[in-house]
Amino acid sequence: MLGHSKLSLLATTTLLLLAASETVTAQSVSDIVTPAFFDGIIGQADLSCAGKNFYSRDAFLTAVGSYPGFGTTGTSDDYKREIAAFFAHVTHETGHFCYIEEIDGASKDYCDETNTQYPCVSGKNYYGRGPIQISWNFNYGPAGVSIGFDGLGSPETVANDVIISFKTAFWYWMNNVHSIITSGQGFGATIRAINGAIECDGGNSAAVQARVGYYQDYCNQLGVAPGDNLTC
Repeated sequence: MLGHSKLSLLATTTLLLLAASETVTAQSVSDIVTPAFFDGIIGQADLSCAGKNFYSRDAFLTAVGSYPGFGTTGTSDDYKREIAAFFAHVTHETGHFCYIEEIDGASKDYCDETNTQYPCVSGKNYYGRGPIQISWNFNYGPAGVSIGFDGLGSPETVANDVIISFKTAFWYWMNNVHSIITSGQGFGATIRAINGAIECDGGNSAAVQARVGYYQDYCNQLGVAPGDNLTC
């Protein structure tokens, strides 16, 4: 049985290793997501865009520190492909970081009343917000629990706090997309994981091609082959 001093030392060492892991992750990703790369995306957004003064590379790097598996799984090429895929979807969803909230989102119903685990709160709307445009009560609820904000009672936090905003994107990505792109299933499978019901299988081929175009562009910028199975 470990003594109190050894337990304390073990706990301290564990915390230091976790902190070091987050630091290494942020540094590794920051080597790929350079200021020039990030600015090259957000720089295409019009000056009048709300997201222009909201999203930032610093906020992205701060948020990614809480998700040490992002952009650090597999080989260096895998790192780059995952990062290229993430930014391809973010670019498409937000218009090069122009939008914080979904256009006309408040007029749309994103409440799944059959989900009793994460019930909708009266007067609150769960339309798309943030880099990945997280939507629906069944996403806001668990995202809030994981990140540490009231996703059901205060979904607007995603549009007001840029760190939380990026964290919702990473939360969704790590739970639904990360294993797909890092296991070599191809970019097309990531489209299916994000908006497949609407865009895949001929649903909206223009949107699919737009996402693929961004992905190929970012892969080219990062110096990595995009791989196979690009569409869905």
